[in-house]
Amino acid sequence: MPISRSDPETAVAAAEADDAGRGYVLDEQIGFVLRRAYQRNSMIFAERVPGPLTPTQFSVMCRLDEAGPLSQNRLGRSVAMDAATTKGVVDRLIGRGLLATRRDPEDGRRHLVYLTAAGAELIDAARPAAAEVTEETLAPLTAPERRRLLHLLSKLA
Repeated sequence: MPISRSDPETAVAAAEADDAGRGYVLDEQIGFVLRRAYQRNSMIFAERVPGPLTPTQFSVMCRLDEAGPLSQNRLGRSVAMDAATTKGVVDRLIGRGLLATRRDPEDGRRHLVYLTAAGAELIDAARPAAAEVTEETLAPLTAPERRRLLHLLSKLA
């Protein structure tokens, strides 16, 4: 059945009906729904968190604030990022003066990544805003639904 491009609602409804006939409905797929939820969360994050920091940059800085200096490898693993992504994030934050590196006193071959004074100040300012992001993102859910969602997503992660 040809889809009318002049009426977006009709086009979407027709596509959904066609997809349903094939056993695949985009709006019912976990990846699609997670991406939409993440896009909403990212938009709220960008509006509220100072810096400007991306959610990934915030995660790196927050982890360093919690754990103290870490090797780049361990830092990346602790926030579920691959080595290339971690290096890019760390390099950008070093360039902004928010992170720095120094030799590991226990293993001179390794460098540790740590927050600078400016980085520590920014993460202190960003943490309350990030908590507001979580609150706003989860606002449509009841408290039990929030706990259940986080529990179920943790099982998938």
